[in-house]
Amino acid sequence: MTEILDIGDLKLCVSREHRFGTDAVKLAEFTASGLRKSKKAKIVCDLCTGCGIIPFLLIAGFVKSGDFPAACPTIYALDINEDAIILLRESVKINSLDKVIFPLLQDLKSISAIPAGGVDIVTVNPPYYKADDGFKRKDGGTARHELLCDIDDVAAAAARILKYGGRLKMCHIPERLTDVVYALRKHNLEPKIIEFVANNKKEPWLMLIDAKKGGKPGMIIKLTIDD
Repeated sequence: MTEILDIGDLKLCVSREHRFGTDAVKLAEFTASGLRKSKKAKIVCDLCTGCGIIPFLLIAGFVKSGDFPAACPTIYALDINEDAIILLRESVKINSLDKVIFPLLQDLKSISAIPAGGVDIVTVNPPYYKADDGFKRKDGGTARHELLCDIDDVAAAAARILKYGGRLKMCHIPERLTDVVYALRKHNLEPKIIEFVANNKKEPWLMLIDAKKGGKPGMIIKLTIDD
């Protein structure tokens, strides 16, 4: 069953299978500030887009600031799940965003619709848990477990479509920090910022990563405490 949510002045279609969590909202906020400061419109690609919450939050920020559509980015929203893309296409239609958000039904391991080196910013909320993680999570499946792609696949896809100097904005869980940094550096994506997010001074539950294609070593560590 499809539900329509208000995202600022926009309407987003979600379903029981294709919803979003706080991590996606945090990633959109992490991406948005630098995106809106840019003097020219950017090309963005959201991998593993699901219902499209990250593209919609980014666009909603431009609508709210009055910079839509002049400075608004072009956003490609890619997912391997056909139901997710059908849902996103409906959201795009409802909001007349067909010249701004382009849903793509593709496997990130073989992206053909986006030229290599053609993207300024890649965003991704990837599967967090390894395929052999035995813990049975109620939100399991391909959205949360590395069944169809893993962190190396994500890093390789981002590196392929990003321009030299382009940025990858990604969220992940802190327990996978070593795996994430290893995969990024393997594909010439240098982590420049890692921001850990914690609740009430407990151990962090999320990390937000900003990596630069072809960047030099040197990283800033941040910590955000949510009330």
